[in-house]
Amino acid sequence: MSMNTSGLRKERTGLIVSDRMQKTVVVSIERTVMHPRYKKILRRRSKVKAHDESNQCHVGDRVLIVECRPLSRDKRWRVSKVLERGHATTREESKGADA
Repeated sequence: MSMNTSGLRKERTGLIVSDRMQKTVVVSIERTVMHPRYKKILRRRSKVKAHDESNQCHVGDRVLIVECRPLSRDKRWRVSKVLERGHATTREESKGADA
Protein backbone atom coordinates (compact mmCIF):
# COMPACT_ATOMS: atom_id res chain seq x y z
CA MET A 1 0.00 0.00 0.00
CA SER A 2 1.27 3.44 -0.93
CA MET A 3 2.12 6.00 1.75
CA ASN A 4 0.47 8.76 -0.29
CA THR A 5 -2.28 10.14 1.97
CA SER A 6 -3.32 13.09 -0.18
CA GLY A 7 -6.01 10.94 -1.81
CA LEU A 8 -7.51 10.11 1.58
CA ARG A 9 -8.24 13.68 2.64
CA LYS A 10 -11.86 14.63 3.17
CA GLU A 11 -13.41 17.20 0.83
CA ARG A 12 -16.58 19.14 1.60
CA THR A 13 -18.46 21.95 -0.06
CA GLY A 14 -20.00 24.70 1.98
CA LEU A 15 -21.15 28.28 2.18
CA ILE A 16 -19.04 30.99 3.79
CA VAL A 17 -20.90 32.64 6.67
CA SER A 18 -18.08 34.80 8.10
CA ASP A 19 -14.86 36.30 6.73
CA ARG A 20 -14.02 38.79 9.50
CA MET A 21 -10.82 37.05 10.63
CA GLN A 22 -7.46 37.38 8.91
CA LYS A 23 -6.73 34.41 6.62
CA THR A 24 -9.66 32.47 8.14
CA VAL A 25 -13.25 31.92 7.02
CA VAL A 26 -16.14 30.14 8.71
CA VAL A 27 -17.80 27.62 6.38
CA SER A 28 -21.25 26.12 6.97
CA ILE A 29 -21.42 22.52 5.74
CA GLU A 30 -24.87 21.05 5.18
CA ARG A 31 -25.63 17.32 5.04
CA THR A 32 -28.84 15.30 4.99
CA VAL A 33 -29.59 12.38 7.29
CA MET A 34 -32.62 10.15 7.63
CA HIS A 35 -34.35 9.87 11.00
CA PRO A 36 -33.98 6.24 12.16
CA ARG A 37 -37.58 5.80 13.27
CA TYR A 38 -39.67 8.25 11.27
CA LYS A 39 -37.64 8.13 8.02
CA LYS A 40 -37.87 11.87 7.57
CA ILE A 41 -34.99 13.56 5.76
CA LEU A 42 -33.34 16.07 8.08
CA ARG A 43 -30.79 18.76 7.24
CA ARG A 44 -27.84 18.97 9.62
CA ARG A 45 -25.36 21.84 9.53
CA SER A 46 -21.90 22.14 11.01
CA LYS A 47 -19.65 25.19 11.00
CA VAL A 48 -15.89 24.79 10.59
CA LYS A 49 -13.06 27.27 10.32
CA ALA A 50 -10.96 27.05 7.16
CA HIS A 51 -7.66 28.65 6.17
CA ASP A 52 -7.84 31.17 3.32
CA GLU A 53 -4.24 32.20 2.61
CA SER A 54 -4.98 35.02 0.14
CA ASN A 55 -8.17 36.39 1.78
CA GLN A 56 -10.00 35.90 -1.54
CA CYS A 57 -13.24 34.46 -0.09
CA HIS A 58 -16.19 36.54 1.05
CA VAL A 59 -19.54 35.91 2.71
CA GLY A 60 -21.94 34.06 0.41
CA ASP A 61 -19.29 32.26 -1.66
CA ARG A 62 -19.64 28.51 -2.18
CA VAL A 63 -16.24 26.88 -1.64
CA LEU A 64 -14.55 23.49 -1.67
CA ILE A 65 -12.57 22.82 1.51
CA VAL A 66 -10.01 20.07 2.09
CA GLU A 67 -8.91 18.51 5.35
CA CYS A 68 -5.33 19.32 6.41
CA ARG A 69 -3.06 19.23 9.43
CA PRO A 70 -4.06 21.35 12.43
CA LEU A 71 -3.22 24.98 11.70
CA SER A 72 -4.52 26.40 15.00
CA ARG A 73 -6.74 25.39 17.89
CA ASP A 74 -9.85 24.98 15.73
CA LYS A 75 -8.60 25.18 12.11
CA ARG A 76 -8.28 21.78 10.40
CA TRP A 77 -9.49 22.71 6.91
CA ARG A 78 -8.21 24.89 4.08
CA VAL A 79 -10.04 26.46 1.15
CA SER A 80 -9.17 24.56 -2.02
CA LYS A 81 -11.15 26.64 -4.53
CA VAL A 82 -14.09 28.96 -4.87
CA LEU A 83 -16.89 27.16 -6.71
CA GLU A 84 -19.16 30.18 -7.15
CA ARG A 85 -19.11 33.76 -5.97
CA GLY A 86 -21.84 35.09 -3.73
CA HIS A 87 -23.71 38.35 -4.13
CA ALA A 88 -22.26 41.68 -3.04
CA THR A 89 -21.81 41.86 0.71
CA THR A 90 -23.68 44.35 2.87
CA ARG A 91 -20.44 46.25 3.58
CA GLU A 92 -19.91 46.95 -0.12
CA GLU A 93 -23.55 48.02 -0.55
CA SER A 94 -23.34 50.36 2.44
CA LYS A 95 -20.17 51.97 1.06
CA GLY A 96 -22.00 52.69 -2.20
CA ALA A 97 -24.98 54.19 -0.36
CA ASP A 98 -22.78 56.61 1.63
CA ALA A 99 -21.07 58.05 -1.43
